[in-house]
Amino acid sequence: MRTHIKTAVIQFPGSNCDLDTVYVLKNVLKIDVDLVWHKEDMNISNYDAFFLPGGFSYGDALRAGIIAAYSPIMQRIKEAAKEGKPIIGICNGFQILVESQLLPGALIQNSNLMFICDWVYIKTLTNRTSFNNMMKTGQIIHIPIAHGEGRYYIDEKSLKELYENNQVVFKYCSDLGDISNEYNPNGSLDNIAGICNLDGNILGLMPHPERVSENVLDPIGRNDGLLFFQSMINYIEKNK
Repeated sequence: MRTHIKTAVIQFPGSNCDLDTVYVLKNVLKIDVDLVWHKEDMNISNYDAFFLPGGFSYGDALRAGIIAAYSPIMQRIKEAAKEGKPIIGICNGFQILVESQLLPGALIQNSNLMFICDWVYIKTLTNRTSFNNMMKTGQIIHIPIAHGEGRYYIDEKSLKELYENNQVVFKYCSDLGDISNEYNPNGSLDNIAGICNLDGNILGLMPHPERVSENVLDPIGRNDGLLFFQSMINYIEKNK
């Protein structure tokens, strides 16, 4: 019998992938999930994992994610982070995580200065996180992106530390796993598409796994996004 799991999807003003994430958790995986408004005083002990969804929190005013980073609920997310609970920030959620200093670096405007909505491939550099432990190192994931400020940047010293600490989780690549500027959709430093914290319980990811968690949603008939959710279940069941 599967362990009972309860998750929270945080809803900010301007979130637009929150209900997609709820759908995957509730309807595809049959997991208990609450949609939690950002001003609620959430009891983190009620939840096993937390999702910061994609969208345009506060209309990306000032810069993407910065206002949401100061929303009341982020204090609870920081407490959950300290307890080692799984937390994923998807697209705008990734932007909120870096602005909250839960993950290092910054997400700046795409190099082409345009919003990009497309399908990409990302390569799994490590599978040590709470949201990708069921992937194989080197595995290629087919997944959509949709962002205007998805260009990952970090200073040279901190980038070196990311590699030393095995925190670079995904890189944009070809369908065969080749990593080069040709397959970098937004100009991200070193083709970086996702990173984690030191402990591996927090993942920041620009692509959208919730949008490709059913075969019918993928033009090539894969549902690679489901692996992120299945990995979360696996992580919780092993640590609960």
